[in-house]
Amino acid sequence: MRSMILLSLSAVVILSACDKKASGAPPPAPPPREIEIVTLAPAEARVTGEYLGSLLSRASVTVLPQVAGYIRKIHVKPGQRVAAGAPVVDVDAREEGAALVSASAQAESARAALALAEQSRSRVEALHREGLATAQELDQRRADVAAAEAAVRAAGAQVSQRRIALGNNVVRAAVPGVIGDVQVRLGDYVTATTRLTTIAGGDGLELTVAIPASRARGLAPGTPVEVLGDDGKVLLTSPAFFVAPEADPRTQLVAVKAAFTADVGLRPSELVRARVVYSVGTAIQVPAMAVVRQSGQPFVFVVVERDGKQVVERRLVQLGALGANGFVVEKGLAAGDRVAVSAIQALRDGAAVTIKPPPPATAASTPTPGKG
Repeated sequence: MRSMILLSLSAVVILSACDKKASGAPPPAPPPREIEIVTLAPAEARVTGEYLGSLLSRASVTVLPQVAGYIRKIHVKPGQRVAAGAPVVDVDAREEGAALVSASAQAESARAALALAEQSRSRVEALHREGLATAQELDQRRADVAAAEAAVRAAGAQVSQRRIALGNNVVRAAVPGVIGDVQVRLGDYVTATTRLTTIAGGDGLELTVAIPASRARGLAPGTPVEVLGDDGKVLLTSPAFFVAPEADPRTQLVAVKAAFTADVGLRPSELVRARVVYSVGTAIQVPAMAVVRQSGQPFVFVVVERDGKQVVERRLVQLGALGANGFVVEKGLAAGDRVAVSAIQALRDGAAVTIKPPPPATAASTPTPGKG
């Protein structure tokens, strides 16, 4: 009986030892993680900057009167399209009209005086030929005619001046376009500095963008400028025709201007998204989703072959500007490198991976010709 108890105790000790050995064994290696990759290749890289720009009509004018007076008639309404030379506003012209009548009367008087002087000269010339008038009297009559002719010319110039002044009482459109807000009413007294309305011409729009002085150092006229829609798509593209020679001393911003057509619904005084294309070239680019930063240093996971297996290698990179297709790679990667773009946070240096196959291309079904 005692020997059976000893055998049982020995079996328990042996089993306990086996359990301890089993619990101390290393766990099995996890299976390779399936990831998606991109194979790097040189592609077009654009260095751009996006800003807020303002639009201005290139043919927009502010309508001001040329004379002072009361508004007698308004010919236009806001939003109305007018031709060049069309009447916009009439200013009270009674004073100028009276002045024109007075100048015309003076011109008639001067012409009558000229006619009388010419008659007197003719009589004196006849008497001088008969010896009944002296040469001094003849010279005096000729001088009277010359003075009368000068008076007629002066009176005519005065009439022309009054007619021009009377014409200025009708304010006309300087350019064709659309009338803006009419800021005066009938009976208002206006002067030469009173703003009547504006006319937005249809000859195009001018975009003004303010960019940091540091980005404008290598900028020159001809740089592409794009107007973007709310969805980020390019609406219009035009080269810059003006780059300010100096920065604003308060904001340290440099004005850049480009001209666009107004055929996509854009309006003067509208604020739009604008993109300045600083440079275009060819470079290796890596997607932004593939970049991980640690302690301010960017790195990516590159798939390499090691001991017959595919593993990821953590590699530090030097990045440039962020473009539409990702970061421009300045150092650390080369064409043909395979970079992981999925499960980035779960990857570790040297971890085994498998590459997820690309989705099969959808083949277009070929219609079977019918039997005729």
